[in-house]
Amino acid sequence: QVQLVESGGGLVEPGGSLRLSCVAPGSIFRIADAGWYRQVPGSPRELVATITSHSSQITYADFVKGRFTIARDNSKNTAYLDMMSLKPEDTAVYYCKISGPFLKTDYWGKGTPVTVSS
Repeated sequence: QVQLVESGGGLVEPGGSLRLSCVAPGSIFRIADAGWYRQVPGSPRELVATITSHSSQITYADFVKGRFTIARDNSKNTAYLDMMSLKPEDTAVYYCKISGPFLKTDYWGKGTPVTVSS
């Protein structure tokens, strides 16, 4: 069973920063695209950022452009989401997803909660 493990969430004041990490099995991570998504109760899960397997293409949702940075280290089988200038509306559970044409299915982590509040 493939498991993705997210970490780094927590409580932060508005304007603060957090770094999320997602560790995946090396057998799939290096050939897969990685993405971060977020969800608040009662709302659909929304895309935050994606990065291709060799970091050649990166996309961001408009609401995080200039504040969040997605990156990956294939030698550590880890994807990152650096979040700066956090706002209360960034409060959500953040999920990591591994996907791509070489995988049989998409894989999701269990999520890490982020709360932005004073």
